Amino acid sequence: MKFPFTQQPDTQRARSWRWLVPVLLVLLFLAVLIWLPWQARQMEQTERQEQLIADTLWVEQTLRFELARSEEALAGLGADLVSRPPQQQLTPQALQARFRQMFENGPELVRIVWYDADGKVMASHGLEPPAALPAPTRLAAEVAGATRRGRYSEPYGASDATPGVLDFYLPLYAGGKPAGSLVATYSLQTLLDETVPWWFAQDNALTLLDREDDPVARRAAGGPGRGVYTHRRELDLPGALVVLSTDSVKRAPQLLPNLLVGSVIVLALGLVLSLGSLWRHISRTLAAERALRQQMAFRTAMENSLITGLRARDLEGRVTYVNRAFCEIVGLPAEDLVGKKPPMPYWAPEVMAEYEERFAGVLSGNITPQFETVFQRPDGMRVPVLVYEAPLVDADGRQTGWMSSIQDITDRKRAEELNRQQQEKLENSARLATMGEMSSMLAHELNQPLAAISSYTAGALNVLERTGKAGEPVNAGMLRHALEQARQQAQRAGQIIRSVHEFVKKREPRREPVTIPSVVEGVRALVELQARQAGVILRVELPPQLPKVEADRVMLEQVLLNLTRNAIEAMVDTRLDQRVLRIGAAHAEGMVSVSVIDRGHGIAPEVAAGLFSPFYSTKAEGMGMGLSICRTAIEFHGGTLTHAPNPGGGTIFTFSLPAQAASGALG
Repeated sequence: MKFPFTQQPDTQRARSWRWLVPVLLVLLFLAVLIWLPWQARQMEQTERQEQLIADTLWVEQTLRFELARSEEALAGLGADLVSRPPQQQLTPQALQARFRQMFENGPELVRIVWYDADGKVMASHGLEPPAALPAPTRLAAEVAGATRRGRYSEPYGASDATPGVLDFYLPLYAGGKPAGSLVATYSLQTLLDETVPWWFAQDNALTLLDREDDPVARRAAGGPGRGVYTHRRELDLPGALVVLSTDSVKRAPQLLPNLLVGSVIVLALGLVLSLGSLWRHISRTLAAERALRQQMAFRTAMENSLITGLRARDLEGRVTYVNRAFCEIVGLPAEDLVGKKPPMPYWAPEVMAEYEERFAGVLSGNITPQFETVFQRPDGMRVPVLVYEAPLVDADGRQTGWMSSIQDITDRKRAEELNRQQQEKLENSARLATMGEMSSMLAHELNQPLAAISSYTAGALNVLERTGKAGEPVNAGMLRHALEQARQQAQRAGQIIRSVHEFVKKREPRREPVTIPSVVEGVRALVELQARQAGVILRVELPPQLPKVEADRVMLEQVLLNLTRNAIEAMVDTRLDQRVLRIGAAHAEGMVSVSVIDRGHGIAPEVAAGLFSPFYSTKAEGMGMGLSICRTAIEFHGGTLTHAPNPGGGTIFTFSLPAQAASGALG
């Protein structure tokens, strides 16, 4: 019974100290929280006041330097006026030039007057000289005459609406005798405006005060001062008492002036919150333990509901965990697997060497993240599986083994085999469709040269029939021309068959340098024949200089024939006077473009979407291969075939091909 009584006071003492320390820390922080803002405010006030004093001193020195520079300039001018021999005296023009230079160097100067020994005005610049010297200036003149040094007068002339001025009286002596004086008048307001930098005037209200503390000049660009930070500094002017007073426009610092104080507040609040969290620590720990047990039960149920097998192994390859799905895949219970080391009972004999090699890699730390293999069930059934492996680490980040997820891919293998069979069927069907498409293309492409041969032979027979009835001799030249054209069209038909054969063999067509005019000329006769039958006027507009293109001439002729034939057929319903077919060409940006322009019915938007598709046609007797073949032929040459509405009505088909070098241009 002594054990509880001896331990209870110690336990209570430990608990009291555990709560006393945070309470003391909170009290300390509260004390710091009260003292620190006040101390920071005092430090900021002192810093601002010291900065104002330093800036005021700098401004005072700047003002004094500006006046001293003017004093030196006046002393130099006075020496030149009384020390030079008569023949070297300054001329009035030179004297005025000196005055102007002094005014430019010192904008605060408003007047300079030169008096002789009798007080007579010899020269002046700026404001008109006063009829008599002001009283402050006369007093400064008396002291200057006694000391033989320049002297400033007290500021005078200041009122509520007018700033004051200041005179500098400089006596002149020649050979030790009075020789006159120079009196310079300064505008104190201009001195403040021109000398004090804008940034200082923006933060401070500046005032120049006389001996009676009356303001003689002010500058408050940032507004009136607040009376918190002020400083007074006397200007070191011989004979005059002028005080520079500065009053900052800044307010006194706030109670919470900086981030440091805010940080202390946040820390104090955090400490208070930490005390509250301590009260709940034990209850949360107990709740966490209960939640952990629930999570373990939930995880076990979730793992058992998965269709993906899970397997964990240690660093020696011993199985430490399997889920229900893994047991179903291999057909073995968990007790036959957990704790076992390779070789495993589910390894298939035909892949035993692969298993052993992969297991050796696992022991050496080198795993295959993903691989396919085969497991064998006790009944001898093979199960194809996909295995994912990754390192298994503990809470301290140390690797304790390997975790694997195993998927039964039997259904996927069956689907892949079925897909392979379907793919073979689709390829056979595609080859049959290609054979049909090539047959249609051959029939379509041979139709035009055969029609041309028929037209030329019919024309020759008509000539023979007309000449036979009329008893006239046969025009051999005309017949020769018709038969020659028929022969060329027959040759072209053979070339078409060879070109289609090239398409079937999926080879690039034979390319050679050709000119667009020669291609147009090769089909012009046939185009004109078709145009005359439809009442269409053909106009060929080709520029004199066009580069050559690298292309198959026969294919380009077929493209041009297809496009012109479509254009002629599109103008069947067009008025006779507007049935004009134009063939044009252009060269720009390294491309040679050929345009076939008609005045037909145009292309509707719903038709344009499938215009270049194979077997798409808007004609009752058409097979829908013309434009598809045309685009294929142009794309074989690295070009493009496009269409656009004709502003005058109809359609413009344009094919563009890469141009050859400049040496290939037509002459």
